[in-house]
Amino acid sequence: MTDMELLLERYELSVGRIREIADRQESADKYKEYFKRTAEFAMLAVQAYEKAGEGFFAQAGGSTIDELRAVNRALYADILGGNYSTSYANPEYACRQLGAGFGRLLSFLYAELRSMISFAFERDLENIVIRLELFLEIYSAFEYAYSEGAEPRESDIQESMYWFVSDYSEPAMFRRVEAQVNPEHDFAVKIICESDLSDIRYLYAYGEYISPEIEKMAVYLNTLPQERIQLIADTYTEGYRIGFVKGNKDLSKKETVDIRYVLGFERIVKAAIANFEKMGLKPVIYRANDTIFHTKGAAKTGFYGAIANKQYDYDHKDDIALFLNKRLVNRKLEVQRLAYEANKDMAAKYAGPAVIEVFGETPFAPVHKKEAASLSGEQQKLSAELRGASADITGEYIKGDERSFTIIAFPVPDIGDKFEEIFDETVRLNTLDYTTYERIQAVLISALDKADYVEIKGMNGNKTNLRVQLCRLNAPDKETKFENCVADVNIPVGEVFTSPVLEGTNGILHVSRVFLDELEYKNLELEFKDGKIAAYTCTNFEDDEENKKYIKANVLFNYDTLPMGEFAIGTNTTAYMTAKKYDIANRFPILIAEKTGPHFAVGDTCYSRSEEVRVYNEDGKEIVAKDNSVSILRKTEPSKAYFGCHTDITIPYDELGSIIAYDYDKNAYPIIENGRFVLEGTQELNKAFDA
Repeated sequence: MTDMELLLERYELSVGRIREIADRQESADKYKEYFKRTAEFAMLAVQAYEKAGEGFFAQAGGSTIDELRAVNRALYADILGGNYSTSYANPEYACRQLGAGFGRLLSFLYAELRSMISFAFERDLENIVIRLELFLEIYSAFEYAYSEGAEPRESDIQESMYWFVSDYSEPAMFRRVEAQVNPEHDFAVKIICESDLSDIRYLYAYGEYISPEIEKMAVYLNTLPQERIQLIADTYTEGYRIGFVKGNKDLSKKETVDIRYVLGFERIVKAAIANFEKMGLKPVIYRANDTIFHTKGAAKTGFYGAIANKQYDYDHKDDIALFLNKRLVNRKLEVQRLAYEANKDMAAKYAGPAVIEVFGETPFAPVHKKEAASLSGEQQKLSAELRGASADITGEYIKGDERSFTIIAFPVPDIGDKFEEIFDETVRLNTLDYTTYERIQAVLISALDKADYVEIKGMNGNKTNLRVQLCRLNAPDKETKFENCVADVNIPVGEVFTSPVLEGTNGILHVSRVFLDELEYKNLELEFKDGKIAAYTCTNFEDDEENKKYIKANVLFNYDTLPMGEFAIGTNTTAYMTAKKYDIANRFPILIAEKTGPHFAVGDTCYSRSEEVRVYNEDGKEIVAKDNSVSILRKTEPSKAYFGCHTDITIPYDELGSIIAYDYDKNAYPIIENGRFVLEGTQELNKAFDA
């Protein structure tokens, strides 16, 4: 019997048993009700797998868009809107029905079964079978105990799930690494390049949730002339190319580009693929993770559709807490290294990500549920250790000093009635003449290069009071502290940035309201001592301990502290006033928001893992402020040098009282006062405010 024949036999046996569970009569027994409803969902995924094999989701299959919508809606119905309140995918409901211990575990199982949707559409039979078998293993344990007039031990159920997570970590990691670096994994590329994109039925071939807004996005782009699409794609791909040029990195050594996007943007992606091919790059496009084997959370890496329920994603982001221990950390790191080693030649040819972000979705403020899995104090340390060590392994095979990236952002129809107008305005922002900004930013840098430190203070209720220490230049005629950032890797134009000196960087950073990775923070406040976060809080929740946990998990990524990796001054006042005009400041992605005021990144520096690459501004001066006292540890204690995160936090101009640079003789150089640029040679930036 071949491996495929054996797999098919396992599949048929599992499906037959699960069908029996799904078809039985309603039961008052709480566990039987859970297993019946979960089996019903599993059968939906199985049916999608079989329909995909029959060509139901392909345009040539002849299915109407209403038929496709009906199947898509059925797959996601249980977590949409009010349905989620009585779904076992909701840990709050599961715990209420099944008890706290089994509720968390069985809610996790349900969530893991939901990942079968993507495997069904990609025709990945093995990943479907192992989840069906896990479900049956857990079901059998309950059935046996029930026949004995008892319940299974919670520890036994948890152990079964633990070994599932441990045993299948290796194939899951191999699958993920191969998808990242091997262009032969072309599921999404085929959809983009082989479909008739004017027929939006193609959207339903992915298996992602397709909301009316996703359809509207694709329909809108289909109204644009090809010249407009090409302009957008050219801006996107040219930024990527220039990133290699400015970073003094050799693009000719690379063969693959990692394209990440949200469904609906396929016309732009298709044009970008053609541009990248002219650079000698093949696309690698993979799905954003939704399984226990990879990091979950609000931030998505890869392609994805509409988020069916952000609270559901938030509720399950820490499911790994059900299993995380030192042994599992070691297992994950071991298989990651094995996966990269097996793909090291292709990893060396990986050029880096090219990302299309979106903004305009309804702002999301998560509800913290005590029933959701959460990391213990010890697990937080293990999670941070795993994150850092994982980034180190990736850095060994995909070297930071040889790759680059680019990010561009566009609004989606959720932003409101003026979507088309805002989209056009965003295209204008993304294509602003960079020479004006480059000239003005050179004036800013000239003043900042004289500075020993910079003081930043808030106004209008903003409590920011920070002193940021800058490095000393040894050869001011040849060196500079700040990079003059125009429209290359971070589109649009508009910032100057540096890696601050940690020692001497002290004070409070405060923002009244900010969205980071789609999560809202109210009155976010970070206190820095010698450049490292010493205290933090916000006002999202009534309980301050919950506020601290929220920040530690989602800003500090479970580290006890993080350094200030970047200090920057955003100069794109046009973008700022666009936000004001359309009242969308709270919907801007950080990519644009960081250009609309000073911002501070916590975590790694902007030059993480590429510190030795020599980088110059257009005036020929070399940027020397690339390290701090943490990142320099890469030379002596590499495991302590990096954190695998970099989160920008921006103070908007209307909360910005002043930015003043002080030279070594304490002479003051005011840069911004009362939210306006006052440094001679930069006042042109105020025209956008006046307009």
